[in-house]
Formats: sequence, structure tokens, C-alpha cells
Amino acid sequence: MVRSLWSAATGMNAQQVNVDTIANNLANVNSVGYKAQVAQFKSLLYQNLQTVTTTANGDPKPTSSQVGLGVRTSSINSIFSQGSLLDSESDTAFAIEGDGFFAVRGEDGNTYYTRNGDFTWAIGTNGGMMLTNADGLPVLDSNGRAISLSRTYIASNLTISENGEICYPDDSNNPVFIGITIGTYQFSNPGGLSRVGDTLFAVTEASGRAINEDTTAGVTKSRIVQGYLEGSNVQVATEMVNLIVAQRAYEMNSKAITTTDSMMETANNLKR
Repeated sequence: MVRSLWSAATGMNAQQVNVDTIANNLANVNSVGYKAQVAQFKSLLYQNLQTVTTTANGDPKPTSSQVGLGVRTSSINSIFSQGSLLDSESDTAFAIEGDGFFAVRGEDGNTYYTRNGDFTWAIGTNGGMMLTNADGLPVLDSNGRAISLSRTYIASNLTISENGEICYPDDSNNPVFIGITIGTYQFSNPGGLSRVGDTLFAVTEASGRAINEDTTAGVTKSRIVQGYLEGSNVQVATEMVNLIVAQRAYEMNSKAITTTDSMMETANNLKR
């Protein structure tokens, strides 16, 4: 009976993590570029209750005799499905259609990747313009350099092609490529990326190295849409159903603890 107490307790802990994950998804339902998460669970080691034989002659049993010791959280995975495109009035709002990620340089000098294309033109250290995200981190081009323009450009006149090429109108008001392309990168296993905050991801051994869409042959290049942002891919109805299931599972584990406690109380009172 003590084993049942601990097994039910591990189930309650696991479902608490599940509820926390779902709650975080619902809290970020309106966060630009947010990717939903899902908790994964695995069984703890099983305990053998009997030996491999049932008779003195050593005849093998047709089935094993084992009992589980509960469950634990194995991982929390991110789901990188495409979010819906949301119209934006900003000229520096960019949505990605495809498997690509934007790249930004963090304050620690490392490169991080995001689907959040809510960018802005900020004043650079040289007095020119630098493309940054909402936190002021510089956005990188296809060569891994911060995107910086001279002060001669007018930000409202800049346009971005579907390939990420930054263009500026000539004397005839025709967009002309100025030689800078917003970098987009893919990963062999995006699920292996390490989440840093809500919308930033870091490279890990599980994700593999970043694949530059602009310089790597055979890669299906993503499409950049100016004037739109990629919304969260959280499905509210699905999350609410998962929340109800997690709550019921938590209640069942709680009931198992209550039942075990009642059985132990009855066993203690038998002597009376």
C-alpha cells in the first residue's frame, strides 16, 4: 500500500507539470511567434514481484510478475507548426511561411533564433539604422552580420522581398536590391532547440547546426511576408480539452492516495 501512495504521488506531480504547461500555452495564445509546448511522460522502473519460476522444478512462468512504480516527466516538447498570419500596420513586421527562423545576436554575443518578426529600425552605434527585435537585439543577415544601414536611407521607403532582400526605390520609384538579405535558417530537428524565453531558441546538439537557407543548396527557402506577423500556434479548444483531461487525471491520482489511506486505516484498526 505504501507503493501505491508513492505511485499516485508521482502521478500528481506529473499532472501538475502538465497543467502548468497547458496554462503557459493559454497565457501565450496572443504572443507573436509563440510555439505551443506539450509535456511528455514515461513510466518509472518496474519492480519484479516474484522469481522467474513458479515451481520447484524451475518451470518458467508464461508471463512476468511486475508492478509499476509511477510516472515522471521526461520532456516538454515545442510544436513548430505554422501559426496564422496576422495583419500589421508596421513596415518592419515580418512573418515567415515555411520552416525558417530569423537570427538575432544576444547580449552575450551568441546567436539565437526566433519566429517572432516584430522588428524595428533603431539608431545604431554609427548613427545609422539597425534592424532589431522588440528587445533591442540586432537581427542578422544571411552572412551572420547585424543588419545596419547608413543614415541616407529613409526607413519608411524600405521594402523586403519574399526572399528577404532589402530594397530601396530608385529615381523611378522601382525597388532596387541594396545588397543585404535578412537571414533565415532551418534545422534538421527543430524540436531539439533549447527555448530561451518565450520566442527565442538556442542551438543544441539535438537540433543540429543552423542551416543557412540563402547559401545551402537543396533547401526549400522560406517566404517572408512584410506587413504581417506570425501568431501563436496554440489551439485554445485543444488546450482546454487537454486541461480537462489533466485535471481528471490529477483527481484520480488524488483519489488513489485517499483510498490507500483508508485501507491503511482499516488495517490499523483490525486489532481493535
